[in-house]
Amino acid sequence: MRALRHREVWFEPAGSPAGLTGLRTADDVLLVAAVVDGVGPARAALRRLAAAARAITCPEAAGPPGAAGIEVSASFVGRRAYTRFEIEDAVGTELARRLRTPYHSRAGGAVPPGGCAAWRVTIEGERAVIAVRIADRPLHRRAYKTASIPGTLHPPLAAAMAGLARLGGAGTVLDPCCGAGTTLIEAAAAAPGARLLGLDRDPAAVAAARANAGRAEQAAPVLTGTPLLGDAGWTARGTRFRWGISDAGRLPVAGSVVDRVLVNPPWGRQVPPAGLLAGEPDRLWREIRRVLAPGGLVVALSYDGDPPGFETVERMEVSLSGRHPVLAVLRLRERRASRGRAG
Repeated sequence: MRALRHREVWFEPAGSPAGLTGLRTADDVLLVAAVVDGVGPARAALRRLAAAARAITCPEAAGPPGAAGIEVSASFVGRRAYTRFEIEDAVGTELARRLRTPYHSRAGGAVPPGGCAAWRVTIEGERAVIAVRIADRPLHRRAYKTASIPGTLHPPLAAAMAGLARLGGAGTVLDPCCGAGTTLIEAAAAAPGARLLGLDRDPAAVAAARANAGRAEQAAPVLTGTPLLGDAGWTARGTRFRWGISDAGRLPVAGSVVDRVLVNPPWGRQVPPAGLLAGEPDRLWREIRRVLAPGGLVVALSYDGDPPGFETVERMEVSLSGRHPVLAVLRLRERRASRGRAG
């Protein structure tokens, strides 16, 4: 890692930049084409940015073959005497002239056509970065995720939960509030041998999860052995995923059989608790304690402290929709044997 900036991590890849498109916890990956210092708040900064754009020579500048021109998206921290659209036009016009390709401005609410080479300009303090996306779309826009519901998790955040869960060797992974299936689909990439069980009380959520998983799954092994749940309402065998409609306060899962639980509880931030959890939210944690196998782990997106019966192994604060919840890795709290005393 070379440096950290506002919502940016700078690093140098060990190999080809093309290999970075598989990073699952990154919102996007861009190749830095120019770093411009002395970009102050006055309008003279626009001329400085335009001059830097004219000097860009990186081979990836034109984007993929057949690109329909270029587009530019800009952002900055602090007050400036110019707008983001003026930054975009100053850089985009010069890039287009140099590359001899059309520039599609966003000014006035215009939407660039699909297939453009995507450029990004970010300014923090007096340093600007001009960079070009190396993939055909932002990495957080997963190709599988075409079905969505309110409160669905951002895929890179779901991938981070899967990473924290230490899924290597896990046999069964459960999401009792699966929503559109994002967490389990991201877990599938990190746990190629695991069986993935998703439950939600909303039939629309289960339908979305099933559709998304169908697009994500390629060569899936056939499930064998005794199922943890009845077959009614579940997807057919021949897939790693099993989806079911169920209240998270009464999980149709046998006790002590789940190695990992990934969960984004419905605590009223975006999705209100419903069903049995509406009157008694801690029922979720009682059920997770019941189904969790010895030595199992839970990764939860939490706005509160440790849930009852658990202790925290690891905590990581994240920024989400203007809030700062915690990704918590939890394990069952050990019960201490009571000490007796002879009278």
